Amino acid sequence: MLKVTETEQVEFPAAMISEFETIVQRYPEGKQKSALLPLLHLVQAEYGWLSTASMDRVAGYLDIHPIEVYEVASFYTMFFLKPQGKFVLEVCRTGPCCLVGAEKIMKHIEVTLGVKEGEVSEDGMFSWRGVECLAACGMAPVLQIGPDYTFYENLTEESVNQLIKDLKNKI
Repeated sequence: MLKVTETEQVEFPAAMISEFETIVQRYPEGKQKSALLPLLHLVQAEYGWLSTASMDRVAGYLDIHPIEVYEVASFYTMFFLKPQGKFVLEVCRTGPCCLVGAEKIMKHIEVTLGVKEGEVSEDGMFSWRGVECLAACGMAPVLQIGPDYTFYENLTEESVNQLIKDLKNKI
């Protein structure tokens, strides 16, 4: 994953531009804006988040106004508008999960990682946030871990500790 700062100008790698071209060709002439979501996914996969400079570059590529990209990127919670940790722990915070301990799990993650929701750990490895329904109510509480979005169910403080330990050992 390439590093990029908020103010840094972005030049997309040639391979990414080639993928852009393949995606844009799926849509009729004059409807290139339809490729916006998949292009943003590619950019986020490359850099870990969507900086203003990268969104501006996508807007230029699609020949649309930058605000059109910002509106989409800020609407969908799957896009990150600031740097994240290498691993993003997303805990379901809806009613069923909260009834069986999601809030306790979120507090435990905050204490264990030493960062509040939306922050990045000092080592750059972790960030976490509460998210809306992950569609696993019967196995609550649940979380998913990005960037590959693996699901973990029936969480306990002990299982979360093991997940964090396993992620640390992946590096």
